[in-house]
Amino acid sequence: MAFQHQGYSETELRMLDEAVICREAQVSSLLSIFGERPHYSFPSVFIYGHTATGKTYVMQTMLKILKLPHAIVNCVECFTSRLLLEQILNQLHGHSPIPENEYSAYERCDTLNDFVRLLKQVIINQNIQDETVYIVLDKAEHLRDMEANLLPGFLRLQELTSSNVTVVFLSELVWEKFRPNTGCLEPFTMYFTDYSKVELQRILSRDHPAEFSVDFYAAYINILLGVFYTVCRDLKELKHLAALTFPKFCEPVLKGEAKENDTRRLWKNIEPHLKKAMQTVYLREISSLQWEKLQQSSEETGQLKGLSAHAHVELPYYSKFLLIAAYLASYNPARTDKRFFVKHHGKIKKTNFLKKHEKTSNHLLGPKPFPLDRLLAILYSIVDSKVAPTANIFSQISSLVTLQLLTSVGHDDQLDGAKYKCTVSLDFIRAVARTVNFDIIKYLYDFL
Repeated sequence: MAFQHQGYSETELRMLDEAVICREAQVSSLLSIFGERPHYSFPSVFIYGHTATGKTYVMQTMLKILKLPHAIVNCVECFTSRLLLEQILNQLHGHSPIPENEYSAYERCDTLNDFVRLLKQVIINQNIQDETVYIVLDKAEHLRDMEANLLPGFLRLQELTSSNVTVVFLSELVWEKFRPNTGCLEPFTMYFTDYSKVELQRILSRDHPAEFSVDFYAAYINILLGVFYTVCRDLKELKHLAALTFPKFCEPVLKGEAKENDTRRLWKNIEPHLKKAMQTVYLREISSLQWEKLQQSSEETGQLKGLSAHAHVELPYYSKFLLIAAYLASYNPARTDKRFFVKHHGKIKKTNFLKKHEKTSNHLLGPKPFPLDRLLAILYSIVDSKVAPTANIFSQISSLVTLQLLTSVGHDDQLDGAKYKCTVSLDFIRAVARTVNFDIIKYLYDFL
């Protein structure tokens, strides 16, 4: 469908129609909200939806093609209010921090009051007071971690500056997760739905290589979606998978072993590669180049290897030992630590400390929580070199929790300190232990 709006030229609307597909309803709504260039728009617009639903792309494309004055800032990159406010001013002023200006900002801006004053100056200096100025805040959920007055200030920015300014929030969360307890000016909310299978087919088919026909690439995308659509709706992930596995799909055609319409032969060639790629959806354990090299080496040996966390464990050296120590603390009873980790413990038979309720394997009962001091004590026992309890070690524990290899048990305000559990499997920890030449089986109570 072609967009229609009196405030923009036919050329601009036609370019917008060609650039944005499967989001026609959202673009039409946004054009209605924006109105004509000099008209006041909504003070704030809140756009939400799952990841890879086109929120950022639609806003960037519309503002660029329609040549509207704007600033687009990612709140993940601008993790402090000063960085965020200065980045907005830099973009609106056309200022770039470069070596010649010692990477300085357009103006130093520490508070929201400074931002309101400087924004009014920039609008006048750039002679854009007769147009709507758009400020787009991507990943807007991070605003909740900044100063309390920042989010309400952006919602009322049009009122505070007495200027034609519209702030657009892009987020994966609903507005109810944002609303401050003190009350605020409610934004206009808009939801971006997930792409349907037909829409994903249209979007992905646009990336077809020039050396192949559109129908041939569309047939490949149809096969890809037939395999992955039930487990993955993320457009970015599907684009990555399409680029990763297409060389294997067209390989028989390039070698002259099959024609483009020989669907059965092409499917037979691509099927094992799609199965292996299915194991690493969302994981990104290795790069595309490493994946291709692995496939080539596997073909030379006549066996197609799968990708899994067991084969590719990329952790810092001491993080591996921390994970091993956490696994031992989770699956060994605390009173057995003396036997395993004290050098001169004497002879202790397993029957002496075996209780009736422990006849069941600890691995069947699952991991048990352990305190931080026990984890560090085991770590210092199994690491050959002396490790000081520095902030680096504690930050690596936090990273393991973030990666969900460890899980924190209880609340931070407990008087007896934090407790953790190790969440990895035995096969996984054995793979980790092999990378540091540590025989973990010798230290597990269940395998005595």
